[in-house]
Amino acid sequence: MNSTILILTGAIILDLVIGDPWQKYHPIMLIGGLIKKVEGFLYPETKNTGIQKLNGAILVIIVVSVSYYASYYLIRVGGLIDQWLGYLISLLIFTHCLAIKSLIRAGEEVEKSLAVSDLKEARNSVNKIVARDCSQISKPEVIRATLESMAENTSDGILAPVFFFLIGGVPLAMAYKAVNTIDSMVGYKNPKYINFGWAGARFDDLWNFIPARLTALSFIFSSLILGLDYRSSFKMILRDASKHPSPNAGYPESAIAGALGVRFGGTNYYHGQKSFRAYLGDPVKEFETSDINKLKNMIYVSLLIFVISATLISLI
Repeated sequence: MNSTILILTGAIILDLVIGDPWQKYHPIMLIGGLIKKVEGFLYPETKNTGIQKLNGAILVIIVVSVSYYASYYLIRVGGLIDQWLGYLISLLIFTHCLAIKSLIRAGEEVEKSLAVSDLKEARNSVNKIVARDCSQISKPEVIRATLESMAENTSDGILAPVFFFLIGGVPLAMAYKAVNTIDSMVGYKNPKYINFGWAGARFDDLWNFIPARLTALSFIFSSLILGLDYRSSFKMILRDASKHPSPNAGYPESAIAGALGVRFGGTNYYHGQKSFRAYLGDPVKEFETSDINKLKNMIYVSLLIFVISATLISLI
């Protein structure tokens, strides 16, 4: 087994066991701090659209480059001191690119609250992982919001970092997390960021294009393995994925909607404003608390599929 597979396997195990214990010095927190500092220098006073977009693009270049080369040289220097030190640094950095335990834990918190009929606490829990207002939504809507968020974040927080690690090592995985973090901080369609965050949002769409579709494909196979509706999962991807406002999020979401026999989308509220999102999937059945556990199992199986596939490819 080569070093890439060893680091991948070790990072997954480490993330599943300890998660993210060092929040203050977490690489993503450091990237977030860098984004704020660079934004402070580059955010233009002018309302000129072109200048705002240009400065936003410069922010992307700076933050992604620093994230890539900081991890690259840290690993390289460690490797020059001792080969195993380089592997250890790679392992620790890449572990922090993954969000397996935190994503699973978020779903479990909602699931546990619903199991004891504590709808208020379930709403509070789901509000931590979605941008929409969930303070007044019903139990089925709590489950829908949880499933939609877990499906999308399987790509963003788990399989996309694994994909970029496999093709470009830890530095490329860190560059991806930088892109993802930039989008989450400045990629908003509001008056402040609609132009300045334009490059970050478009870059994030580009980087997630392949991982989102691979995630959807892995969900089809995981639904087959777990005895779920893999045919409908495939059908809903073809029929509904493009309806999502994001060019990427619709793929994992429609795959899950089909596999579980539920319908995503509908009415959401953001800062008091009503917003309708196109439907994904058919309402074959009502949302059930057990759907969260089914998706959790699909995430584990999908990750296993990635690891096995990478291992087999490395042996060719």
